[in-house]
Amino acid sequence: MAAAATAAEGLPSRGPPGEVIHLNVGGKRFSTSRQTLTWIPDSFFSSLLSGRISTLKDETGAIFIDRDPTVFAPILNFLRTKELDPRGVHGSSLLHEAQFYGLTPLVRRLQLREELDRSSCGNVLFNGYLPPPVFPVKRRNRHSLVGPQQLGGRPAPVRRSNTMPPNLGNAGLLGRMLDEKTPPSPSGQPEEPGMVRLVCGHHNWIAVAYTQFLVCYRLKEASGWQLVFSSPRLDWPIERLALTARVPGGALGEHDKMVAAATGSEILLWALQAEGSGSEIGVFHLGVPVEALFFVGNQLIATSHTGRIGVWNAVTKHWQVQEVQPITSYDAAGSFLLLGCNNGSIYYVDVQKFPLRMKDNDLLVSELYRDPAEDGVTALSVYLTPKTSDSGNWIEIAYGTSSGGVRVIVQHPETVGSGPQLFQTFTVHRSPVTKIMLSEKHLISVCADNNHVRTWSVTRFRGMISTQPGSTPLASFKILALESADGHGGCSAGNDIGPYGERDDQQVFIQKVVPSASQLFVRLSSTGQRVCSVRSVDGSPTTAFTVLECEGSRRLGSRPRRYLLTGQANGSLAMWDLTTAMDGLGQAPAGGLTEQELMEQLEHCELAPPAPSAPLRGSLPSPSPRISLTSLHSATSNTSLSGHRGSPSPPQAEARRRGGGSFVERCQELVRSGPDLRRPPTPAPWPSTSLGTPLTPPKMKLNETSF
Repeated sequence: MAAAATAAEGLPSRGPPGEVIHLNVGGKRFSTSRQTLTWIPDSFFSSLLSGRISTLKDETGAIFIDRDPTVFAPILNFLRTKELDPRGVHGSSLLHEAQFYGLTPLVRRLQLREELDRSSCGNVLFNGYLPPPVFPVKRRNRHSLVGPQQLGGRPAPVRRSNTMPPNLGNAGLLGRMLDEKTPPSPSGQPEEPGMVRLVCGHHNWIAVAYTQFLVCYRLKEASGWQLVFSSPRLDWPIERLALTARVPGGALGEHDKMVAAATGSEILLWALQAEGSGSEIGVFHLGVPVEALFFVGNQLIATSHTGRIGVWNAVTKHWQVQEVQPITSYDAAGSFLLLGCNNGSIYYVDVQKFPLRMKDNDLLVSELYRDPAEDGVTALSVYLTPKTSDSGNWIEIAYGTSSGGVRVIVQHPETVGSGPQLFQTFTVHRSPVTKIMLSEKHLISVCADNNHVRTWSVTRFRGMISTQPGSTPLASFKILALESADGHGGCSAGNDIGPYGERDDQQVFIQKVVPSASQLFVRLSSTGQRVCSVRSVDGSPTTAFTVLECEGSRRLGSRPRRYLLTGQANGSLAMWDLTTAMDGLGQAPAGGLTEQELMEQLEHCELAPPAPSAPLRGSLPSPSPRISLTSLHSATSNTSLSGHRGSPSPPQAEARRRGGGSFVERCQELVRSGPDLRRPPTPAPWPSTSLGTPLTPPKMKLNETSF
């Protein structure tokens, strides 16, 4: 019937090879011969001209094909000459069209051309690859002390190589875990068992959390990274992860290595031994969902947005829970833990005094400062100057508020009796501040308005912040990181953009544009300038990442190294040398993503309409919670006063917090209720809903929210 219809339209099902065929491709006319179009068998054109595909003609009788004429031109030239001449057409677009037309010789040539630019050994920054570990046995009971879970009690060997990992088939992590029944997460959605959910590092140690267990690696000078501990299989997905590997001058000596994991309100703590084993210390309960889990020295700290804080002391072996004001931010410096609360107050705890007063049920929580406008403290950063004494008399604190204010307060020895003094105030943000960082040279703030970043250069005199000439504006830019509407893309707590790095050195943001992305962009936190970009060597999506400051070797001339650690959807872990990337700073493009790179990233997803926001109350300024493709093209970025000007970079959509709406909605909610606000630096996990991990993930719908 199709052939008859074609003949009725005046196009014979079979014609002479020299017959001229007129085509209208996307409104542009092309003329060629039947032989040119049909020399590749089983292609789109051979099916079209044989009548197997119905045709549509324009007013002149030319066959209409609704495709891009710009990309069709080099394809037609290939059919004529059998030579490839892209003529400025992007390789991925040309490959996509060649696949549509079914031109197998051209597809193979383009795929080979792409493979020449990619290697399973990575680029010069690729430093190592750790394959997925073996799935452990189930935890025997909730209160038993479980030792090493590795075969024979010995650490499993880890291959450290810059080559493509072997195909584990069904013998590795995924093959074992897919046979197990994975429990749903607390949100009710099933988890993806083999995906890396969280990665953290401390000194020469790494902890990697999967859905129901965690593993720890240690870097040895001669043999590289070695697996030294694997936890038993837990009952619920891991939502928080903390690691401490060394406490200089600590009371525990060599027994100061611990790793902790939290799910819901339950916290599990293990002790690690350097020779390659571990034992469970205990299970602790906070009573409310754990929002943040971290170590301050030997003390394990757990906090919740409700205002409850739990502390476990490694010396006294004592777990204590105490109520504070609803907590919206925190930071730790030295032995000090500072808590920002929704009532505008900053509280501090000196953890060194825990062993002295914990028996009296007193954590020594004291109010350090109260915001003049009593705005909620939504971001907090503490900088200890070189003149800070053991008593901590010389402290500088930067904090952001729910109304978008950025303030710097200082406490000098002469102001100890009266508390910290307000030093500077900036009102450049109109949305709640979600992140802030005060370092030796820069002040960096990020607000909820599409993740807008503002930076200032800090002037210091003898190590102390100075008003001459004071903090001067440095740069303004945005970072795009879309969230998944259906829970794919990894745990949001493992996709924190940063900034990462020591406060006396250049810090960086890590940008992952879409949840299924296998490429990350590293950018300077001070100017937004691109440092480098890395792509997973095995093609699997990146689901978690962090930056590790690793100690240098004992060899002469060695120096500390900075690594980017990326956890993949297939359970593997890759390491990238950021020290080398920072040494070559300036060779990468000056700004963030180019428009072409942005469009390539967005090809892997579909933008979904934003979720309706809650009605607003109070005097908080209305943020800009949604973006569109138009705004992505027009967003101004990287406007730096230091001479760095990059291409437009779109706004960011930061991951939505667990169970209570967006971060901005919580900041607005604190005006009337307070307790529903959660701490911004630690977003809650969004569980995955798929058990499969295809190397080429399907397109996903994304929420166009920016917080």
